[in-house]
Amino acid sequence: MPDDPVLSEADRAKLDSSPDDSFYDQPRFVHHVDDGFRDRLTDLYSDHLEDGDELLDAMSSWVSHLPDELKLERVVGHGLNEAELAENPRLDEYVVQNLNQDQALPFADDSFDAVLCAVSVQYLQYPEPVFREFSRVLRQGGVLVVSFSNRTFWQKAIRAWREGSMDERADLVARYCEAAGFEVVETIRDSRQSVLPGLSGDPFYAVVAQA
Repeated sequence: MPDDPVLSEADRAKLDSSPDDSFYDQPRFVHHVDDGFRDRLTDLYSDHLEDGDELLDAMSSWVSHLPDELKLERVVGHGLNEAELAENPRLDEYVVQNLNQDQALPFADDSFDAVLCAVSVQYLQYPEPVFREFSRVLRQGGVLVVSFSNRTFWQKAIRAWREGSMDERADLVARYCEAAGFEVVETIRDSRQSVLPGLSGDPFYAVVAQA
């Protein structure tokens, strides 16, 4: 396995150490975050993506949360469940790959204008080499958008994520970016605790970085 100075071996540990491929073998055609989070993510994509962009939706599923009006040149999906990826209407193509086993992405250098990673970063046991791959496949000035909330499959999230607060998780993702050579442009911390009186929404956190 590659060296990872950001996380210790203990930090990378999962409660369920069984193969990820088996855990994600069955498709889950559900939303893992609420409407407010998804709308906020789509708005964030609108701020950082442009018509004609080519992008990689890393650790994706059956939905990419992209703005309907955005006319993209190419959208490549990456994930662990082929049935979910095949149902995603925004993907032009996709690859199935377990990044905890193989961090090398099957794409040429400078292939994309943007890399997106929505509500999945908590499962990466070797984030630094993965983020270096994100940087490699991005064109100069390309953008990385990593979003996350407090929902997760706890048995598959790494220990550093399980034991951290939301702010500590945001700092951790920023460290992943910086260790891979990215410049962090923006960190969004929105607890969304006052959506309606007496109700709270899924907190919206995101780190935006530039290659």
